[in-house]
Amino acid sequence: MIFDILTLFPGMFDSPLRESILGRAIKQGLFEVRAHNLRDWAEGKHLTVDDTPYGGGDGMVMKPEPIARAVADLRQQSPAAKVLLMTPQGVPFKQQHACDLAREENLIFLCGRYEGFDERVRQTLVDEEYSIGDFVLTGGELPAMVMIDAISRHLPGVLGSSDSAETDSFIDGLLEYPHYTRPAVFDGMPVPDVLLSGDHGRIACWRREQQLLRTLQRRPELLEEVLLDAQDKKALERLRKELVPKE
Repeated sequence: MIFDILTLFPGMFDSPLRESILGRAIKQGLFEVRAHNLRDWAEGKHLTVDDTPYGGGDGMVMKPEPIARAVADLRQQSPAAKVLLMTPQGVPFKQQHACDLAREENLIFLCGRYEGFDERVRQTLVDEEYSIGDFVLTGGELPAMVMIDAISRHLPGVLGSSDSAETDSFIDGLLEYPHYTRPAVFDGMPVPDVLLSGDHGRIACWRREQQLLRTLQRRPELLEEVLLDAQDKKALERLRKELVPKE
C-alpha cells in the first residue's frame, strides 16, 4: 500500500509517522507514505497555488492546475490510484471505510488550505470525499493522518496480532468491551471475577454483553444498524430494563 499526500506542508507528516506502530510498519516496508509539496507542480516565479475567488469573498482558493498536474503525475505511476479529498462536506469517515480503503493499492490524499479547492477539482479529479467530524480545521493534513492511521491498521502485519483490529470498536458495529490488566485490585477496584475465572466461554459472553452495555450507554444510535442475534437481543432487553431508574 502506498499513501501519496498532496499538501503545502509535507513536513507535518514527518514526526507522527515515525513513531510507534506506524513508524515500525513503515521501516519494515509494510506500507509507504509519500508527502508531496503541491508547489512542485506550480508555475511562475512565485510558484502560486492559490488565487482570489471569483465573485468576491474572504480568503483564497486553491487553483486547479497544480493539483491536476500532480494527480496526473502520480497516476502515471499508479493508474488505479484512488483520489481522496479531505473536506468538512465529505462523507463521515467510519471504520468500514477504513476496512474498504485498506484493500486499495494506492491512495492519493488531497489536503486543502485557505478556503479550499476550486470546485472543478472535486468535479474532475476526486473519487471520494471524506470528513472526520462536524468541525473545521486549518487544513486537510490532520484528517489525512487520522485516515492513514485507521486504514493502515488493517494492512497485513502492521499490528502485532491480526486479532487486534478485529476486536476494535465499530468493527462489528458496537463499541469495544473494557480491558483490565495487573494489578488485580487498584485503588480498591477489583478486576471482574469472570476475567480471572479461566472460563473462556463465560469471558466471551461477558465481553459481548459489555459491548452491548457500552454501546447502549454511550452510542445508542449505533444499535439501530447492528445485526444482533437472538441472544444479543435478549441481553440488550435485560440491560435496558436494568438501566431504567427505579422509583
